[in-house]
Amino acid sequence: MTEHRRFKDALYDQFARVGKAIASPRRIELLDLLVQAPRTVEALAEETEQPLANVSQHLQVLRASRLVEAEKNGLYVTYRIADERVTALLLSLRQLAHERLLEVRQVTHDYFSARGGLEPVDAEELIRLVRKGRVTVLDVRPSEEYLAGHIPDAVSIPIADLKRRLAELPKRREIVAYCRGPYCVYAVDAVKLLRARGFKAVRMEAGVPEWRARGLPVEVSPTGAPMQVRTGARPRSRFGQVAS
Repeated sequence: MTEHRRFKDALYDQFARVGKAIASPRRIELLDLLVQAPRTVEALAEETEQPLANVSQHLQVLRASRLVEAEKNGLYVTYRIADERVTALLLSLRQLAHERLLEVRQVTHDYFSARGGLEPVDAEELIRLVRKGRVTVLDVRPSEEYLAGHIPDAVSIPIADLKRRLAELPKRREIVAYCRGPYCVYAVDAVKLLRARGFKAVRMEAGVPEWRARGLPVEVSPTGAPMQVRTGARPRSRFGQVAS
C-alpha cells in the first residue's frame, strides 16, 4: 500500500465516523432536540419515549464522534451540541433529504394535512410585521428551549399551558406561533386553538436553528423568567422599531 493510499484511507475513515454517528434515526432525533437546548439523559429519554439505557448509548456514540459534549452535575449528565457546525450539519441533512427524497415530502404532507396543517408565514415576512409592531410572536416550545435561544421579543407560553393562559394574549394583534422547526406540530396545534378562541393567528415554519442559520438575531436568556405579554406597554423591538 502506498503512502498516498494510507493517507486517504485514514482520512476517509475519520470522515466516516461522523457519517456513522448520524446513521441512526434515534441519534438524529437526539441532535434535533439538542440544537434547541441542552438536556439531561433523563429528559432526552422522556422526550423521545426511549429507554434510558438506549438513549445513553446513542449519546456515547455522538460524543465519541465529537458531535456533542457532556457535563456532569451531581447525579445528572447534561448534553449539548459541540458547536453551531453540528446544527448546520443537521439542517443540511434535513434539507437534502426533503429535496431529494419524495418519501420525506409525502410523510410530512400526510401528517400535517391530517392535522389541518396551516400555510406558514415566512421568516422575512415575520421580520417585516414585527418591525411594524403588527404581531405578537409566540414561542410554544418548553421554557428551557426558549431560555436557550428565542426570536427577539417572542413571548413564551409552552403549548401545554396555552389553553389556560389565553387571557395573557392580546386579541387585537395577530399572533405568529413558532416551535422547533418545519416538522414540529406544536405551532399547528397552537394556531388551531387560538383561531378556535377568536384570535387571528398564523404559524411560522422555521424554528430558532433555521432562524439563526439565516443570520437573523436570536436572543438568549440563560437566567431569569421567559418574557410575558405586558398589555398596554409599547416595548422597543429588538428589530429596531417601537411596537405599537
